[in-house]
Amino acid sequence: MNTGSDEPGEVAVAANDARSDRAAEQQEQALGSRAPAFIKARRILHLSWQVGIFVVGLAVVVAGIIMLPLPGPGWVVIFGGMAIWATEFVWAQLVLRWTKRKVTEAAQRALDPKVRRRNIILTSIGLVLIAAIMGFYVWKFGLVMPWKIKDQ
Repeated sequence: MNTGSDEPGEVAVAANDARSDRAAEQQEQALGSRAPAFIKARRILHLSWQVGIFVVGLAVVVAGIIMLPLPGPGWVVIFGGMAIWATEFVWAQLVLRWTKRKVTEAAQRALDPKVRRRNIILTSIGLVLIAAIMGFYVWKFGLVMPWKIKDQ
């Protein structure tokens, strides 16, 4: 059966296959240094470029680690530092690719109706428990802050 052309013998190719092939080619091309050609041509310059990228990426990752317990987008900054490293180092590109794949898989699992239903039920149960504890506290102590409660 001819699905997209009036010419005999031509076969339509699924768009998803073309996209996945193109993505695989881009991923294979993406491995390695992305430094400009004139930097790659000189060994000393390329080594200093890599050291600079490593130091900048390390500073960003350390800032993200500091932001984990403090206010701020800690994980986003850490992944930003990994992306900086991935511009120059293959190991960081592989780690970033693995992380992206796992995040995509987790997002797809989270959109599964059974998982969503379970998450909604667990959230509802948690909210009911918190409301019950708060209601008990107000019933027992009134609207008095905990540091003003006297020995009873």
